[in-house]
Amino acid sequence: MLITSAAISGLSLGSMYGLIALGFHVTYVVSNTVNFAQGSAMMLGAVLGYSFAVKYGLPYPLAALLALSLCAAFGLIVERTLVRPFAERNSNAWLMATVAGGIVLDNAVLFTFGKEPRSFPSPFATAPVQVFGAGVYPLQLIIPVVGVAIALALQLVFHRTRIGKALLAVVQNPDAARLMGINVRFAIAGSFALSTVLAGIAGLLIAPLFSVHSDMGTLFGIKAFAVAILGGITSAWGVMLAGFAYGLIEALVTAFFGSTYTQIVAFSVVILALALWPNGLLGRAATKKV
Repeated sequence: MLITSAAISGLSLGSMYGLIALGFHVTYVVSNTVNFAQGSAMMLGAVLGYSFAVKYGLPYPLAALLALSLCAAFGLIVERTLVRPFAERNSNAWLMATVAGGIVLDNAVLFTFGKEPRSFPSPFATAPVQVFGAGVYPLQLIIPVVGVAIALALQLVFHRTRIGKALLAVVQNPDAARLMGINVRFAIAGSFALSTVLAGIAGLLIAPLFSVHSDMGTLFGIKAFAVAILGGITSAWGVMLAGFAYGLIEALVTAFFGSTYTQIVAFSVVILALALWPNGLLGRAATKKV
């Protein structure tokens, strides 16, 4: 029973890491950049969802739609102000700029939303259900399904559709992509909007299981980036698989050894795995022209 409960909790938590990490995947395969404010975007989705649904009493579907729309707007702002000005000058300063942008957002939410954690009621059934003798919340079963569905959708879009292949062409050769009629700036901006929407979805799903507060996304963002690298940031399936593995390791270590050892063991496994597979579980080494 303990193993079952820990495994389900681990898969649910791992899906959250995977969803946020898929945001890293999307921007990387389109623009060769990432948004280190992903954790803050996840927090923004949770805070906005709480504000619209609980504080203002809007129906949950409408509250979620508004929250994700504003998360997308945040992604567009990040790309336009914190990434594009540096990337166009071939500068890597966007790394620090996106980190700083996340810190600014965290503190802005701290001053407006407050620092006291809030409880976000689940929009789904709250009574535990029995799975192999263990009582689990329905939301813990829904989250992995959502994660796998989104990973599958991204994999199909990028590799089986003309739009997806056009997006991949942007990072391979931006000038050739422009000559083929692809709006490169629009594609990159769209990838950042999509990445923050994925983080917002993770925030909305995880909020009922955790308290909502201004710095809830910090550790999630760090772990999600570790998951993205571990899975192979160029592979949506690899990222989600790494998310499941990381979540299971965390849950099992916590259940059997206590939370004191969780981060030590989990990040040690990440280091060992990257030593064995430098390109991640399903990632591929970048090809270099000589």
